[in-house]
Amino acid sequence: MASESYSNGTVAVSLPTREGNVNTKPPVWPLDASGTLTPPLPARCDRHDRQDGICCKDLKSDDDRTLIDPDIIRDVVIGLSDGLTVPFALAAGLSSLGTSRLVVAGGIAELIAGAISMGIGGFLASSAERDQYHFLRRHTSARVQRSCIGEMEREVCAVLGPVGVDEKTCQAVTKCLRDVEFDPEVSSSSDEEAQFLRWKNQVGLTPFLLKFGEGMEEISKRRVYLSALTIGLGYLVGGIIPLIPYFFVPQAHVALVYSCVVTGIVLLIFGAVKARVTGAGQGAGGYIWGAVSTLLVGGTAAAAAYALVAWLED
Repeated sequence: MASESYSNGTVAVSLPTREGNVNTKPPVWPLDASGTLTPPLPARCDRHDRQDGICCKDLKSDDDRTLIDPDIIRDVVIGLSDGLTVPFALAAGLSSLGTSRLVVAGGIAELIAGAISMGIGGFLASSAERDQYHFLRRHTSARVQRSCIGEMEREVCAVLGPVGVDEKTCQAVTKCLRDVEFDPEVSSSSDEEAQFLRWKNQVGLTPFLLKFGEGMEEISKRRVYLSALTIGLGYLVGGIIPLIPYFFVPQAHVALVYSCVVTGIVLLIFGAVKARVTGAGQGAGGYIWGAVSTLLVGGTAAAAAYALVAWLED
């Protein structure tokens, strides 16, 4: 394998071949590497000068949990939260009217209708956000094309300036992004042109201003359908839990006690897990607060529904 030696004695080895070497990790160059080969920026690291010899990317913090996609977390939380509270509150309210059969019938009807409604709501919300992004992308692209370099420099500086980037660097960034977006050297081939147009939507001033100026990113069609499915299933799974005791206990007021216990335990677990996966839980206190706050929301909704139905019955 080819190798390159540097002034500090460090040797950077090129990528291994397929024959006779199972180590597929790319080489690591020191920060002050110089020679005939120009190392790429992502391959430079100060690990050679560190006493432990560990790359910065391999260092672990005390809290090294891997968080789930926040969009998925949001949809799961919306579906499960509503599923655990709304059918539970409905079942608690209907328990004051009679038998468990009435609670099961009303609960299942509400559960199915609610899951469909929540799924459709998630689909429409994601679709509206996607349509808004496409409109803003067309609007921003047209504004970038008709604006002078000075106006674009002001907009880039308005985004980067508050985080400490100086004016000269903002001008360089603007020029780089503008050159990429208005690159005149494009092949006339239809396939290559289509590939360029797909790539162009992700680079240049337009996506930069949308992502960092407006805080918006494109939502794929897969994400739209996944959001609807996640919210709907979350509501369905969460909503069936408060109804389980009513399937086995004929007296509604007795089943309500079991339902409160089961739903309360699930709400506590759900709140603690939510604090974990969202990163909100910092120590035992964070998990306890996440569990208790979730339980309070569900308990308050159920108590209000039960009291209202009991009052109307009287």
